[in-house]
Amino acid sequence: MDVQLDLRKSVSENARDFYEKAKKATEKIKGARKALDDTEEALKGIDSGEQPNRGVRRKDVIKLRWYEKFRWFESTKGFLVVGGRDAVTNEILIKKHVESNDLIFHADVQGAPFFVVKNPSSVQVDEDTLRETAQAAASYSSAWKRGVGSCDVYQVKPEQVSKTAESGEYIPKGGFMIRGHKNWFRDTSLRLAVGFEIAEGIRIIGGPVKSINAKTKHYAEIVPGNLKSKELAIEVKNEVLKKCGKDAGQLIKKASIEDIQKFIPGGEGRIA
Repeated sequence: MDVQLDLRKSVSENARDFYEKAKKATEKIKGARKALDDTEEALKGIDSGEQPNRGVRRKDVIKLRWYEKFRWFESTKGFLVVGGRDAVTNEILIKKHVESNDLIFHADVQGAPFFVVKNPSSVQVDEDTLRETAQAAASYSSAWKRGVGSCDVYQVKPEQVSKTAESGEYIPKGGFMIRGHKNWFRDTSLRLAVGFEIAEGIRIIGGPVKSINAKTKHYAEIVPGNLKSKELAIEVKNEVLKKCGKDAGQLIKKASIEDIQKFIPGGEGRIA
């Protein structure tokens, strides 16, 4: 390290100057380390799905649950069901969040997300949950964009899903090879509900009609149609407002159209 002396000052004065400079440098290093630690913590939260809301101060950050970056709903019997939104989240869901006792669903069409019934307690999954998950897998698939009324869905176990392709075949990002017996849900209807769960505040939820009906009476049913996502989100909000009371209506009016759109499948739709 180069050291420059001020020849106009005494040795003790030069030493004092170097001490003050070193003290300031130490404080800067401490500040830099704290900023680095804060950044690392924020990145850890994002990687685990606990993402801060934009536009709020650090101390006001609300951590999201890991599954809220995916499609999700809670079945009528209380099972958490999580689905991919695109190729990237499809890949993450299957690789990072599937456990041996979970069940995996996929619509029998090209361009469909995986849906997973989380089963950490290793209990028997009820028939309602199976059919609700099949309906979500069908509705959020490319079949919705094609405007069809139903499609087939199959269910498999985690050990049947692999990233290893057959000889000469290629598996794209978000795709997996399925081997072995499939449990089929034929002619599963494409139909969803988007609703507003009201407790101390308001929470937008979406998924199979039966599961949303179990959570709230403030919802609208949607099917494939001719309205674009934003137009349909506005229709959903207006449809619910027509049927709800004054107190609930005041809260629902505050719901953003963008947040409602998050629960609407890609493509066009209409109120059922």
